[in-house]
Amino acid sequence: MDIDGKTAIITGAGSGIGRATALRLAREGANIVVADVNDAGAAETVQQIEAAGGRATAVHADVTQSAGIDAMFAAAQQHYGGFDILHNNAGITTGQPRWPDCAEERWRRTIEVDLMAVIETTRRAIPLLRARGGGVIISTASLAGLFGFQADPVYTAAKHGVVGMTRSLVYLKDEANIRVNCVCPGVVRTPLVTSGIESLAGAEREEAERRLGQMPMIDPAEVAEGVFELIRDDGATGVALGVTIGQRRVVPPPISLPVTSGDPQAAAQR
Repeated sequence: MDIDGKTAIITGAGSGIGRATALRLAREGANIVVADVNDAGAAETVQQIEAAGGRATAVHADVTQSAGIDAMFAAAQQHYGGFDILHNNAGITTGQPRWPDCAEERWRRTIEVDLMAVIETTRRAIPLLRARGGGVIISTASLAGLFGFQADPVYTAAKHGVVGMTRSLVYLKDEANIRVNCVCPGVVRTPLVTSGIESLAGAEREEAERRLGQMPMIDPAEVAEGVFELIRDDGATGVALGVTIGQRRVVPPPISLPVTSGDPQAAAQR
């Protein structure tokens, strides 16, 4: 896809990977709808884009609520006549204490933001993109969506779901010219990584900060570059792109069950 002149909706664009992706696509000439629950962060992202000569609009959007999804789609329509790119990037972690000891509302919220919102926003974006003749949907998954991550089992389950859905939507390329892909970064230097540490105290906080200091962290701009590559590559569909420090590579599924003909659901049951 030639990104110049296209419009991208990016959730969680008030900081981290979302902001880095917004800035990257804006440099390529895209109009950006900056969607976030953090109004101050979203406004700062818009300011940075406009300062560089780009076009952007901030919208308050909780992607777990229909009203939030409505708001960002409406903003794209109002300001730019629709959208061509959706980046499902908003995400949270379960935090401490680790599941199953964490509060039920916390782990349920993780599933709602990291998986259910991706499913619902994607579902609602498909007919809009189909009406425009196609487009690209990118989701931010994680290396935790490809491998086990003992520190946060619920987050891991959600990200596995995002990867699985991405790989299962390859048929949309032929049916509607919609390509669905995801990026799977390792530990990225974003506010998400440090969330929860401020609530700790004493030796527990010191240990958390020590572990964090030992982690090799990816710059958000590296992840944004992976998003850019997946949008630009017209052949990329159903791709899970692993992103580590200085490296990006497609991660194949451990097994493949090709559908040869007929009903995909029936084929999956065989």
